[in-house]
Amino acid sequence: MNVLERQQEAGLATPTPIINDFSLVVATANGTGSQTANLTLLRSFFKLGIPVHGKNIFPSNIQGLPTWYHIRVSHEGYIARKPSEILVAFNPATAHEDLQELPSGGVCIYNADLKNLPKRNDITYYPVPVNELIAGIDVPVKRKPYIANMTYVGVVAWMLGVPLEVVEEALGAQFDYRQKLVESNMQVVRRAHAWATENLHKQDPFRLEPMNKTEGLIIMTGNEAGALGAVFGGVSVAAWYPITPSTSFMDALREFLPKLRKDENGHPTYTVIQAEDELAAAGIVMGAGWAGARALTATSGPGISLMAEFVSYGYFTEIPAVIWDIQRVGPSTGLPTRTSQGDVAFAYTLGHGDTKHPILFPSSIEECFEFGWRSLDLAEQLQTPVFVLSDLDLGMNNWMGRPFKYPDQPMQRGKVLSAEQLEALGGFARYKDVDGDGIPYRTLPGTPHPLAAYFTRGSGHNELAQYSERADDWARNMARLARKFETARRLVPAPAIDHHPAAKVGLIAYGTTRYAIEEARDRLASQLPTSFLRLRALPINQQVRDFVAAHERVYVIELNHDGQMCSILRAEMPDYAARIRSIAHLDGLPLTARWVQERLLQAEAGA
Repeated sequence: MNVLERQQEAGLATPTPIINDFSLVVATANGTGSQTANLTLLRSFFKLGIPVHGKNIFPSNIQGLPTWYHIRVSHEGYIARKPSEILVAFNPATAHEDLQELPSGGVCIYNADLKNLPKRNDITYYPVPVNELIAGIDVPVKRKPYIANMTYVGVVAWMLGVPLEVVEEALGAQFDYRQKLVESNMQVVRRAHAWATENLHKQDPFRLEPMNKTEGLIIMTGNEAGALGAVFGGVSVAAWYPITPSTSFMDALREFLPKLRKDENGHPTYTVIQAEDELAAAGIVMGAGWAGARALTATSGPGISLMAEFVSYGYFTEIPAVIWDIQRVGPSTGLPTRTSQGDVAFAYTLGHGDTKHPILFPSSIEECFEFGWRSLDLAEQLQTPVFVLSDLDLGMNNWMGRPFKYPDQPMQRGKVLSAEQLEALGGFARYKDVDGDGIPYRTLPGTPHPLAAYFTRGSGHNELAQYSERADDWARNMARLARKFETARRLVPAPAIDHHPAAKVGLIAYGTTRYAIEEARDRLASQLPTSFLRLRALPINQQVRDFVAAHERVYVIELNHDGQMCSILRAEMPDYAARIRSIAHLDGLPLTARWVQERLLQAEAGA
């Protein structure tokens, strides 16, 4: 519903205020410093107590190409991407196209130096004389193009009624309260705000009013939250090779570890290594996991391609390790700075031969933090590589969330035998299933007992870790590994389920698609009641089977082209395959609630 439709639905001929409910898109060129201005707006809205979310849609080159920053403001708390209603047009290269996408009743705040900007009779225009406003500002000449973006911050603050002291406080947080930087930027904001107050006449319906819905919340990126969770989970070795969009995960880890992980003498109790490539990073992590360290790497789709051999080795030799895959759009190099859920099928069976890996699917910064430590526990409990599949949208954008909860259990090291236990047992068989759960016992290198040693090999072996090509040894070992994967079903996080008592239709999704789906469900509540199961991990458990069994049709909504999770669920539940249906879409952008609504109604019309 666009701006005019909202007014018409209310039966109003003249604009009435639209309070705390809009989508603002800032269009600039990449590399012009607009991120500071955009985050200042985001933090200002957040400090007013209004639910808000920002998404950065940026190009994969260093600078020059178009970039868009989407800010969703919703008093109802919705944070899914939404088409723009307020456009800040500061990029000549995209101004015409951006303006065409603005709905009737929208607002265009534009750089007055833009020439030949199309004029429409159904939207409101606010020009910003950028060059005039930054003239005389006392900053180095090289910084003037960057500080120019603060002009639209001042005009947006005027238009929406954001107090300048709130903007200044947001800038302080942005610049870590370095007063010189804050003041140089605030000069431009104040000048633009004063100019707008004197020269512009507000004609649009949008405005902000303070709320208290962000009290006690924090703002953080998913990569930062996951890295912090890993620190709390005891990670002691990390290796990686830089790749968008995972690099900021390791950057955050390198920021947190020096502050939180030192011994009593101030010496670091961790190692972070930038390897020569992803293959080497995976090898370092597997070696560290074998030696008893809690180890992880972070990468994206092309990176896990290179890690396949070591991940397969880790599966077969049963070495704990964690791989964070911050998904982007493929195949190949694809769209490195766009978001997707395209690595699910690949990661689930990464390796040659019969392999399957536990996967965790965070959807919020709280879950990124939780899975940061829980994935390390799972890897050691199951003695296997564990994937955490985040995505660019969650990993690199700022999200609201509640302060994180400290891990609710001691570190789970799994079946590790001490020298005393070995003495009492009289030895052990490294790959023997003693307890019937498929998980064998292990020792760590350096355990002071002559019976602790075993040979780790990726080739065929028997229960004693001795080389073997016997058919029965191979079959027995593979059956035990399959049994261990069944054990994983009860150890991985359970799904989150919202049952609707009248629903014949169920929805299944995972990760950040939840926000568009939750909003769409609310919009369709009277027309199409649905239940919603959000997968938090693979392999699935009985709750997923029960959910599918309870509904006539189940739509799996995901951000890839081929419906990868839908195929996995059909394979895991062949008896219910006919009722599991795919709604998949991939264009590099996060889903919108409107798209989900339309596709669900189309699917039901053809059911």
